[in-house]
Amino acid sequence: MGRLVKGLALSAIASSVVMAGGYKIPEQSINSMALGAAYVAHTTGADTAYYNPANMAFMADKQYVEGGITLANLPRNTYTLGAPVSGQSKEENLLIPNFHYVANAMGDFRWGVSLTVPGGLTKRWETPFQKASAEEFTLKIIELNPSVSYKVVDNFSIGGGIRVIYSEGVVKSNSADAAAIDPRVPSAARDMNGDTVEFGYNLALAYKPTSDVNMALTYRSNIDLKEEGTAKISAAPFGTLYDGDASVTVPLPAALNLAVSKTWGNKFTLEFNYERTFWSEYKNLDFDYTSPGSAFVPPAFDDPIARDWQDTNTFRLGATAVLDNKFTVMMGFAIDETPTQTKTIGFELPDSDAKIFSMGFRYQQSENLSWGAAFLYDSKEPIALKAGGQDNPVLNNGGSFGGGGAYLTTVGVAYEF
Repeated sequence: MGRLVKGLALSAIASSVVMAGGYKIPEQSINSMALGAAYVAHTTGADTAYYNPANMAFMADKQYVEGGITLANLPRNTYTLGAPVSGQSKEENLLIPNFHYVANAMGDFRWGVSLTVPGGLTKRWETPFQKASAEEFTLKIIELNPSVSYKVVDNFSIGGGIRVIYSEGVVKSNSADAAAIDPRVPSAARDMNGDTVEFGYNLALAYKPTSDVNMALTYRSNIDLKEEGTAKISAAPFGTLYDGDASVTVPLPAALNLAVSKTWGNKFTLEFNYERTFWSEYKNLDFDYTSPGSAFVPPAFDDPIARDWQDTNTFRLGATAVLDNKFTVMMGFAIDETPTQTKTIGFELPDSDAKIFSMGFRYQQSENLSWGAAFLYDSKEPIALKAGGQDNPVLNNGGSFGGGGAYLTTVGVAYEF
């Protein structure tokens, strides 16, 4: 079930917790949130261990630690076609923690570690025709990412790490209410849950052609999330049709970042970041039921569900200004493509292209201690559907999606010693 959940959750993740198309959450610290994740070439704190471990080689020889928490407010998604098919999802409020640490240098080597939530989702519908396929899709992902760097020469370094990912999820659907309205709709329900632990890697290069210019390349590997758990499927008037093991595999896609930053007078920095996310690995959602009785699973729950996601581009621009009164202010803007296609869209993930606006600050309380806050707004474009063009039988009638997106607020504290 977990795998089932994972897959569905993964497809719903974009509207879930954040701002990146698909199910990614790239903002995992105060600086990254304030800059809209335009934070790869010019990284300055303990979160360097996560965003560009190669840059750890250029940090001052001391220890860095940072922790924070993000409140994610996910407004309702609305689907509009006409009674009784129209509906809306629940509003969600989620807490997302992060932690980063960079150790002292050991010659030309250095190590760090990050604990983050790189993706996740909660999408719940209570209206009859929506909950028939997406009553609940909840996905939790936690990543432990130890990393190392090596200074090759004074202006060039390399880095990399191991990604240890734990995830768990729940997926539920129930068409009883829809069947009561329209007798042509079969009354059936599913209830699944599960978890998995998977591994991947990340790589990084950092180059400083001059003292005021940073260039960077980072890569995070694709990780196939092979979820395993249990599933219970029932249908009226037969009762329970299946109660046993279930599994599904979905990709946590690879991502390539190219970034460059320029600093003027140690006071003002601009960074441009181009990100390519390889979502095309996500071709379909195919559940596997392995316990006795799998022959009784209805095709609606067993047949592969086409996704056919596309690789995406994200363009990010961030600005950082160090003021004379111990404040550092930051702003960011990004254009983020969705990997989903209209034909295969569903209620678990009504995702669309987005524009991202962010801002934040840091205050240097003392020589060693700083704290700050950041805010990000993810604005999703509305989706208009043409009748006869979608795989989902309800959406095949046309209609439109609105709302969604996310409001993210992060607070955190950092210490250097």
